[in-house]
Order: sequence, then C-alpha cells, then structure tokens
Amino acid sequence: MNWIALENEEQLDEINALSKSRPQVIFKHSTRCSISVVAKNRLDGGMAIPNTDFYYLDLLKHRNISDKIAAIYNVHHQSPQVLLIKNGDCTYEETHSGIRMGDIEEQIMMD
Repeated sequence: MNWIALENEEQLDEINALSKSRPQVIFKHSTRCSISVVAKNRLDGGMAIPNTDFYYLDLLKHRNISDKIAAIYNVHHQSPQVLLIKNGDCTYEETHSGIRMGDIEEQIMMD
C-alpha cells in the first residue's frame, strides 16, 4: 500500500478537491491499539485500488486532524476507522474489525 501521510489540516481541503475526480480513503490508526494494527495489516495486504488515494492518519500524533475530520464529514471519531470520500462527502465509514479492502473497493464501485 502506498500510504499518503495525513499530517496537517490543509490536506483535508486537498482531499475534498481530489474527491471530485477520484475516490479518497482516510485510514485513522492508533499504533497503541491491537485492533487498529490488525486493520492496517489487512489493508496493507490487500490489492491497491486503481485511481484511489489512501491517506494514513496517526491518531497519536494528529488527534486535531481527526477532530476536524469528524466535524467536516459528520462522523463520530473511532479508532481504527476508514472513511471513503467522494465528491466532498463521506459516502462510507467503517470501524474496527469491519475494515476490509474488499468492502472499500465495493463501495468505490457504487455510484
């Protein structure tokens, strides 16, 4: 997986803009949580989805960004959590053991 580090709030504007032409995925990860580690390993082991950007947010370093994500996309903060952003909206959100690359790909293909 070619993760893009999500390290500043300004990147959220970029994600919104890019989501108008291709899907954007945000994975919120806590390095202290074993469930989060398992979820990340599942994503890392999956096949990359063409024309989709995957962002990695380290919650321990950037909780402020997670709070901003919750406000922008009207989702509750969870860890681990994956969000699919299309056309500036969160169209899919999953947490914990429900995070699977196949499910993300299925949601990307839906119109």
